[in-house]
Amino acid sequence: MITVAALYQFTSFPDPVALRGTLLATCDANGVRGTLLLAREGINGTIAGSREGIDAVLKHIQALPGCADIEWKESHAETMPFGRMKVRIKREIVTMGVEGVDPRAQVGHYVRPQDWNALISANDVAVIDTRNDYEVGIGTFSRAVNPDIKSFRDFPAWWRANKDAFEGKRIAMFCTGGIRCEKSTNFLISEGVSDVYHLKGGILKYLEDVPPGDSQWQGACFVFDQRVSVTHGLEPGEHISCHACRRPLEPEDLRRPEYEEGACCHHCRGEYSEAQREGFRERHRQVLRAASRGERHLGQA
Repeated sequence: MITVAALYQFTSFPDPVALRGTLLATCDANGVRGTLLLAREGINGTIAGSREGIDAVLKHIQALPGCADIEWKESHAETMPFGRMKVRIKREIVTMGVEGVDPRAQVGHYVRPQDWNALISANDVAVIDTRNDYEVGIGTFSRAVNPDIKSFRDFPAWWRANKDAFEGKRIAMFCTGGIRCEKSTNFLISEGVSDVYHLKGGILKYLEDVPPGDSQWQGACFVFDQRVSVTHGLEPGEHISCHACRRPLEPEDLRRPEYEEGACCHHCRGEYSEAQREGFRERHRQVLRAASRGERHLGQA
C-alpha cells in the first residue's frame, strides 16, 4: 500500500533554490515520488511512497525554516500515483497573481469539517467553490456557487465583477486541501470583506472525517495525481484523466464519439491542432509500449 501525503506551509524561504537540492535528494533516497513546489512564500505539493519513505521526507520538511508545525493530509493508493519526483522553484506556491496577498498576515476563520455543515446551511452564508471549472464539474458542496473559472488566477477578477451579489452575506470558501483558500480569504479581507470563513483541511479532510450519511458533499473530489478523484473515506473514485487535456472523465464519457484514448475527449475536441493531436497519440503509443515491457513511461505524471 502506497502512502500519499498532501501538504503546504506558508513561511519565509529567502532562498528557495538553496533548499531544492537536499529536498530532492531526500525524496530520491527514500523512493518518494510526486511534486513539491518551493517559493519565497513557502512549500506546497503531494508526495507518495512507502510509510518509511514518507516519514523520512516529512522529517526533512519539518526541519525547514518555519515548517516545524506543518500539517499534512494522508490517503492511500494501491499503486504509485506518480511517475517521478519533481521539486520546482516557483514565484508562488499557488498562483493567484495579485501583489500583496499574504496568508501569513491574515486569513479567514478556520472551520472544522465537523462544523462545516452547520455553517453552509445558514441562510446568511454564501458558499463559494474556489477551484477550477473542471474540478467543480465532478463534485462540490450543496448550495455552492461555482465561479466557473479556468484557473485560480481568474478568481480575483470574478470576485470583483460579482461581489455585489454577496452584499450582506458571510462568505464560506473551500478548495481541495485548503491552500487556495488561504489566499482567497486573505484577498477578500484586503477587498473589505470582514466575515470570511474557510474549510480547515479542505475537501480532503472533510471527506476523511465526515461520514457519508452526514455529508453535504455531492460527487467526487478531483486530485492532481493518477488517482484522478477520491470519494468519502478518501477512497479512489471512478474517474480517469484525458491524456490530452488532463480533465477528469466519467466512465460513460469514454463512449462519446469525441473520445480517442490518449488523444482527445469531448472537453478538448476543439482546443488542439492536428499536429498536437498526433503528438498526443505518439506519447500514448510510447506509454503502451513501456507498459508492455513492464516499465513506466517517463512522460507519465
